[in-house]
Amino acid sequence: MKPLLWLVLCLAVVANVGLNLMEDTGLHIALSVVSGAVVLASGVRLWMLRDRREEA
Repeated sequence: MKPLLWLVLCLAVVANVGLNLMEDTGLHIALSVVSGAVVLASGVRLWMLRDRREEA
């Protein structure tokens, strides 16, 4: 699961950078919102799946 989430995270970041090269249109804004949501969701999920260490 983690490798897939890392792949999705990286692809969404690359897509977001590529979208910044587009002209400002409604499509650009919609795709930026979607890619940003994907980045946030995959980042949160990766954070939730992290290995937790018990500290004494």
